[in-house]
Formats: sequence, structure tokens, C-alpha cells
Amino acid sequence: MSTKQDRAEHPFFTKLQNLTESLLTRQRAVQRIKKEKQRAKNPLLDWVEAFIWAAAVVLLINQYLFQAYQIPSGSMIDTLIGGLRSQGISDDRIFVNKLIYGPELLPGVAKLPSPIKPEREDVIIFENPEYFSNGPLFDIAQRIIYMLTLSLVDIDRNETGEPRVHFLIKRAAGAGGDLIESREGEMYFRFAGEDRWVSEREYLTARGFTHNISRLITPEQYPALEARGKAQAYMELGLLPPGDLMERADAYTASKPDVVVWNQSRYSFIRSALPQDRRYREQLARQGLWYVPEGRILPLGDNRDNSQDGRFFGTVKLSKILGAGAIKYWPLRRMGQIK
Repeated sequence: MSTKQDRAEHPFFTKLQNLTESLLTRQRAVQRIKKEKQRAKNPLLDWVEAFIWAAAVVLLINQYLFQAYQIPSGSMIDTLIGGLRSQGISDDRIFVNKLIYGPELLPGVAKLPSPIKPEREDVIIFENPEYFSNGPLFDIAQRIIYMLTLSLVDIDRNETGEPRVHFLIKRAAGAGGDLIESREGEMYFRFAGEDRWVSEREYLTARGFTHNISRLITPEQYPALEARGKAQAYMELGLLPPGDLMERADAYTASKPDVVVWNQSRYSFIRSALPQDRRYREQLARQGLWYVPEGRILPLGDNRDNSQDGRFFGTVKLSKILGAGAIKYWPLRRMGQIK
């Protein structure tokens, strides 16, 4: 019968013991060399390496999950605050959910598909249709820097030093198949498959939406606004507006005009003076009425009289929608979910 000593002296066990000792010795040597290299490494390189890893993590999170974004204007007041820094009011900073509608593979490149599509009244962020690109390399660099600094640094600025608006944040008001009409600044919808018009406010109340549609222009201001549009038409025709028309126009006191009504009044008068000119008839027909094709949305700002939105640049493809507004994180007193 073999003993423990016999098994220990067996050639197989001897080789196994030698191999184990060799591996352990080599592992200790590798660990010792690694520690010596780390001690010899320049501390500055350690900081650079840590920064690169942190930057990579921030970029991945911003590109595919949540991106920080600063509200550039007052078009979404009261839902989101922006453009009031001259009054000492900080712009809202928010996180945008980039995953929900399918993130872009790379900044400005094709998006990944998603089964979730923007729904009516979602707060969405999308590429500005009126943005003029400085080239793909600049756009990628701008977006990387913007992401890395959590929206604090934007290198894409105009000649006055103000950031150029590459992205817009609005509300998905109109969906595929909708017919939408503006009546003195109030929106009316005829939804796909229906034969009656519904006011936007009536629809929001019925569906339990709580966000406010802000207006700067009161109904009493519209006669003066229409007079302004007509006075402008006189001047475009090389005519001197009548004195009583100018008096009515001067009664307009709102800070911004309803451009749709202003243009309706302007084009209507020019068309009556130049009935043979088809341009004004076509322009008039396009004022205040929008159809939303399938696969698109009509974005509108909550601050309706101070918003450059789909009423001016038209509908937006679903593929251009980059994400949904998720939460406000700054200022702290306004922190909360975006609705």
C-alpha cells in the first residue's frame, strides 16, 4: 500500500509542485515589476490617464444615455426658463434622455432604432432646421466639448459672441395626419380621421395635461396688429399709409408680433392691390395652416408668442429628434421632472 510520502515523491506530483512554484514565482515577479513601474510613473501622466477615462465615461453617458443641455431662450416659459439672464434669472439646465427614441451612433451620424416614438405633448430636443453647419469635423468637436463640460462651454458662436442654436427644445404638438390652424395665436386641431376642429386648450384640459400655454398678446391687441401688417403692405407698394391706419397701428403695445396674423393682413392687402401676382396668393394660402405628414411632428413652444418653432420652419422628421426632456437639475430651486 502506498503512503503519503510515496505519493509526494511520485514524479507526477513532483512536476506539479515545481510548475505551481514556478507560476507563483512568475506572478509575484510580474506584480513586483508592475508596482515598480507605477512608482516610477510621472504623477502628471496619472492625472492625464484618469482624465481620459473620466472623459470617455462622460462622452458615453452623454451620447447614449443622458445629455446635459442649457435652455437657450424663453420659448418654453413657464415649463423651462431661458433667455432671462439680463434680468438676473439663470437659464435652466436639464438632462435629455437620449436612449428613449434611439441614440445616435456618433454625433451627427445615423441613429439606432427604437420602438418608442415621440408622443403628442412630449418635450423633445431636435436639430435646428435653420442651423447652418460649419462642417462635420467642427460639429463633432463642438458636441464633444459641449458634452464634456456638461453644456458649460459652447465653441459654436456667431459674430456677436452668442452661441448659435444647434438644437431646439419644444413640445411635440402636432402628430402625423393632423391639420392645424392658427386663429389669432390660438391653435386648433383637426386630428387624423376626425371631421371637427378642437382647440388646443380644450384638448389639453380633456387629456389632463397641466403645462401652461403662455401668451404675450391679448385679443384686444389684434386689431392694432392687423393695422401694422396693412401699413407695412402700403409701404411695400410704395404708398404712404393713411393717418388713421397709422394711429391704429401705433396702438399696438405688445413686445412681439404674432407673425402669422401680421403676414395674413400684409399679404391680403398686397394681393388685393396686385391680384395678377400669384406669389402673394400662394403666400397668403400658406399662412396659419399646417398639415403634418406621417413620420413627422410639428414642434411648438409653450411661450407661444416668443417661439421660433414649426410655424416658421415647418414639420420635423422623427429621425431628427435626439431625445426627450427628462429632468431639470439647475437651478436647484427648479429641480424636478420635465412635464
